[in-house]
Amino acid sequence: MMRALFAGRVSYGCRPLPCCKGSTAYRVPKTSSIITRHASTISSADVSSLESGHIELGENEGLVFVNNIFPRKLQWLLLLGPLNGTQSYEKALKRINRPHLAASDPLRIVHQVFPPGLDINIKDVIPRFREGGAFVKYARKPGATDTEIEATIKHHLEKHPIRPWFYPFRQATVSQVQGRPWIEDLYRIPSPRIRVEFYPAAPDGTATELTTEVLYTVFRRYGKLRDIERQPPDSKETPKYALVEFSRASNAVTAKNCIHGFTIPPEGGGSNSGTRVKIKYERKIRLSMIKDWLLSHPRIVIPAAAALIAAITVTVFDPIRTFFIKMKIKATLHTEGNKFVQWIRYQVSKANIYFGQSKSDARGLTAIWEDRQSDISQLNSWLTESAETFIVIHGPRGSGKRELVLDRTLKDHRYKLVIDCKQIQDAKGDTAKIARAASQVGYRPIFSWMNSISSFIDLAAQGMIGTKAGFSETLDAQLSNIWQNTAVAMKNITLENRKKTDTDAQLSDEEYLEAHPELRPVVVIDNYLHNNPEGNVVYDKITEWAAGLTSGNIAHVIFLTTDVSFSKPLSKALPNSVFRTISLGDCSLEVGRRFVLNHLEYEAKNKNQPAQKEEDLSELDSCIAVLGGRVTDLEFMAHRIESGETPRGAVTRIVEQSASEILKMFILTPESDSQQWSHEQAWHLIKTLAHSKDGSVSYNHVLESDLFKSNSQALRELEQAELISIVSVNGSPKRVRAGRPVYQAVFKRLTEDKTLSSRLNLEILSQLISNENKSIGKYEEELLLLGKLPKQPRELTGRIQWLLDKVYNSQNKIAKYEAESAALQKVSQNEH
Repeated sequence: MMRALFAGRVSYGCRPLPCCKGSTAYRVPKTSSIITRHASTISSADVSSLESGHIELGENEGLVFVNNIFPRKLQWLLLLGPLNGTQSYEKALKRINRPHLAASDPLRIVHQVFPPGLDINIKDVIPRFREGGAFVKYARKPGATDTEIEATIKHHLEKHPIRPWFYPFRQATVSQVQGRPWIEDLYRIPSPRIRVEFYPAAPDGTATELTTEVLYTVFRRYGKLRDIERQPPDSKETPKYALVEFSRASNAVTAKNCIHGFTIPPEGGGSNSGTRVKIKYERKIRLSMIKDWLLSHPRIVIPAAAALIAAITVTVFDPIRTFFIKMKIKATLHTEGNKFVQWIRYQVSKANIYFGQSKSDARGLTAIWEDRQSDISQLNSWLTESAETFIVIHGPRGSGKRELVLDRTLKDHRYKLVIDCKQIQDAKGDTAKIARAASQVGYRPIFSWMNSISSFIDLAAQGMIGTKAGFSETLDAQLSNIWQNTAVAMKNITLENRKKTDTDAQLSDEEYLEAHPELRPVVVIDNYLHNNPEGNVVYDKITEWAAGLTSGNIAHVIFLTTDVSFSKPLSKALPNSVFRTISLGDCSLEVGRRFVLNHLEYEAKNKNQPAQKEEDLSELDSCIAVLGGRVTDLEFMAHRIESGETPRGAVTRIVEQSASEILKMFILTPESDSQQWSHEQAWHLIKTLAHSKDGSVSYNHVLESDLFKSNSQALRELEQAELISIVSVNGSPKRVRAGRPVYQAVFKRLTEDKTLSSRLNLEILSQLISNENKSIGKYEEELLLLGKLPKQPRELTGRIQWLLDKVYNSQNKIAKYEAESAALQKVSQNEH
């Protein structure tokens, strides 16, 4: 059947291309009928068949395909510049066609394929680098057939197999070309699977889909077949095709180059006019298929990619970040315990040269610490106890909270970490907040800039698949990662102190942490609840993380805050715990005096100047009485005195500066929508406290005034802004005082300004008149509604009388306010 099938091979009688004339490649000399290994040089003009796409055969010419003579696995090299393109093929062929170079060995194999006694004349060799073979065009003598020539060559290769160095376990093969091969230089990777398409042999004919038996007969001679898959019957795809899979890619290469363009005659299974087959490689798993699948399944691919990126980040970067956090915490260890540093300081001190930290009190805070020694001792004892609760240091700004904890209590503590919430909260945008939080604990590398790019990717993914892909992490998630890595680092630091020789070496890590509270790091969270809006993510995550540190016995946590409502957010994190609290107030006048004198003495000694005599500071006691015991105000006054001012002048400067701040913050700045208090309420408190005898007023008296009307939230916000302070007794608010002692003098100064006081009092009266008019309007609306009733029930008499009394009282207040307004306007006019 094979002979019958291939007997009808079409012989193309087209004349050779002009570029192929005169070619002497492998031409046998006339004096010899054999092919010698010293044949003429191969002409590169044969490669020009790439331009036409086919090899034209003349009369008495044949074509065979020699396979496995080029390294097919290295065909990607053809993409490189020197070998890319049709002209480059020709140039490359010229370069490698040199017998003295090893690179010409693949072409020399063609000499060895043909037996010495074969009476043919090789005219052209067309290499197929991508497929690992070459077409050999030859001229035969009249009477010789292509089938006999093929059989002779195969018989020769059976006796003398050829194995190139790059295919040591395979040998070169030769097959007769039955069809009309397509010579192209497209980047098509050879595959063991080929696609056989069926076309009509004549323009007006029809193509017949070949059966599996016919396909097996055509292709089995080129190698072991693995499968033959025909086109599904219901497929509308044209042209019709079948998929033939060989066991080896080299067999598919031979079949493709020998059968492409071959016409199956009618007796061989084709149509009435015959069926021509065209072949191309079919990849089992094509990259385009993977790409198409990825693009067509974004709901699976995008979240999976996000999860993969997250897994890589956790695996690679988290250990690095934990390491840097540990270095940050360990860097807080003071060098006071280093013997080498101590020796250098001792040697330098002999020469009376300053080196390192001074033992003296640079700020003159000795008097403050002596006064607060009980608080320092209490805090030290708490740090040696295993209590799963927070330590809260509460006090107004300038009361020395940070100095008390860091400079005194934790001065010699081994490991501590300070987190300033003010720096994080004041950052603009989530990206800046993440970067600030990371820098606080040494968390790096941090790719905060990637969050913005990832947000755009997430936005695009949401538009594509309907949900976010998770590429960008929210501020909540990023902060959780930072705090979680910090907790791991602190736990590792504590456990590094364990030794196998310890008496409690058998304890687990959790038991060891609980048994040694003195070894735990201390986390100081400064400016807690600074600028805290409702539902703030930063403070929620910090509080939650701090609760985990204390309940897990990983670290002691100390909160430093000026907010009086600190217990509310902390109670959410530790609902069943009682916090250990130290409230810092203003120091006494005696301690304040000692603080100022110590500060002046230190500055004078540092500048080698005589200390000021106490008679020169005769006004000091009265000035300290004005400033109170606020450390920052006392220190500012000491600096002014040291620069040459008198105590009275320094106090005057402080009062003026504080007055400007109050006017800017509480009187002149436009009110915001989220603000719970008004300018009139702030001025009412300033005026009331300025005229009080002891510098305080009753809390209930303030709430009962017409401006507040039991609005306790406004008072709380003004306390948070530090305009006032509320004194509580047994948890119940009793008195209202100025936010800072110096504010009492500031309030008196502001009320003494007649122009400012008159204008603000007029605004208060205007506000009160507006409030009463609104109340009268409500009463009148209800009276009008009751008046429309057909009868006046006896039960409504009391209600009507109550409404009338309210209208009467409000009108009397309006008359009173207008009279006061008229008097203030006269004062204002006289001032001008």
